[in-house]
Amino acid sequence: MEKLILQIKQCHYCKKEIRGRSDKKFCNDYCRNIYNNQLHATENNLIRNINHALGKNRRILDELASTEKIIKIKKEELLYHGFRFKYHTHYYKGKTGTDLFGCYDFIYFMIEDEWCVFIRN
Repeated sequence: MEKLILQIKQCHYCKKEIRGRSDKKFCNDYCRNIYNNQLHATENNLIRNINHALGKNRRILDELASTEKIIKIKKEELLYHGFRFKYHTHYYKGKTGTDLFGCYDFIYFMIEDEWCVFIRN
């Protein structure tokens, strides 16, 4: 006769004994959520920080543009307000070879590395 060996499974997060289905990994939803949040924390923080920078860029442009459809702003002024050129939502190569960047509903390009022209879509 075979001996039945009973394995006690432990929760991946709190290490308490798990009861129920044999494929269960966590004792409850709280432990599952905490475990997965910690597992993905670095990735989520990176995405959160980038989204925050993009949102701030968009707010700066909206405030500076007011009701204008096309505006020309010194790069220095944008930097003063906290605009981060490193982050943009899309990129195009213009017909003349100009680099065009997007920040949600704004498209912008540099003139002589000192001025920025923004066009609201």
